[in-house]
Amino acid sequence: MSDNVIAPSILAADFARLADEARAVEGAADWLHVDVMDYHFVPNLTIGLPVVQSLRKATTLPFDCHLMIADPARWAVDYANAGAYNVTFHAEAATDPVAIAKDLRAAGSRAGLAIDRDTAVEGYLELLPHFDLLLIMTIKAGFGGQAFMPQLLDKVRAARRYIDSGHLELRIEVDGGVADDTIYACAEAGADTFVAGTAVYGAEDPAAAVRKLRAIATGS
Repeated sequence: MSDNVIAPSILAADFARLADEARAVEGAADWLHVDVMDYHFVPNLTIGLPVVQSLRKATTLPFDCHLMIADPARWAVDYANAGAYNVTFHAEAATDPVAIAKDLRAAGSRAGLAIDRDTAVEGYLELLPHFDLLLIMTIKAGFGGQAFMPQLLDKVRAARRYIDSGHLELRIEVDGGVADDTIYACAEAGADTFVAGTAVYGAEDPAAAVRKLRAIATGS
């Protein structure tokens, strides 16, 4: 569980070339982070299920689907059925997070719980045994390219202490502003899974950017 996972976010990719952009990080990245935004839960609209279904056929990378949507109980399992390896939904949008997690696992995917910038993590720690991943936003959910907020790593530290003390098996993922100059601090705080958008797809060589991020996170 300690091995680092780098998950480039296609939110920063060229949407006209998504298949090519996904393949550009094959062999370097561990997962492909797919940001689904619905213009309701967050004030932005990105991609939905049809694009995920089509893109699934174009790459071998496991999909890490991050649902920034209202009513995740209605839609989450559809992403699992589309072949997502992990489906993460927001605690703020869910009335029964554990029930959704159970449905996702029954559908064959891993279940992730996301905590937005202004949400305290402590109220959700007791739910973590039902999940495979905890995503902690290090920006405000909804837009790419925002500046990393180091104070939000306190949530990562709190979650890491809880997970380690309970000997739980789940990953801590950070999303937002993760780049060469921030990823080590995230790892030091206790994260082991890193979403990077602009830092990867804004680079001349996305695969090389992924390898560099991994090296920095591991301190090598």
